[in-house]
Amino acid sequence: MRDDNLRVALLRHWAASDANNFTAEHHIYRADAVLEYPQSGERISGRDNIQASRVAQPNAKRFTVQRILGSGNIWISELVLTYDEQPSYVVNIMEFEGGKVVRETQYFGEPFAPGPSRTQWVKLMNDPNQRIR
Repeated sequence: MRDDNLRVALLRHWAASDANNFTAEHHIYRADAVLEYPQSGERISGRDNIQASRVAQPNAKRFTVQRILGSGNIWISELVLTYDEQPSYVVNIMEFEGGKVVRETQYFGEPFAPGPSRTQWVKLMNDPNQRIR
């Protein structure tokens, strides 16, 4: 599958994730896909199990794509995933074979206050008056 097609598939996936459209969200996975959350030590095997685990998630969630990078079989999405109005920063790595995801790894990071030792060099990313372009 061409890179352009994979990028479109990822954009559809994240839009479906944001809309809680679980059927469309999981179209991107091969039946034997594996999803890992290294921080919690969880591994979920199989598209149906991945989907069931997400359907069972009780939190109200939203996905905001910051950027998507990749080519060939490896694609990285940077996201803000908001659970019950609390943002987490996510790096998502998807490995493709035959145009479908065979392995996905998600890393989560909680927001934290800027360090005072570096304030003289910092422009805040979420301050519209200090946006870096």
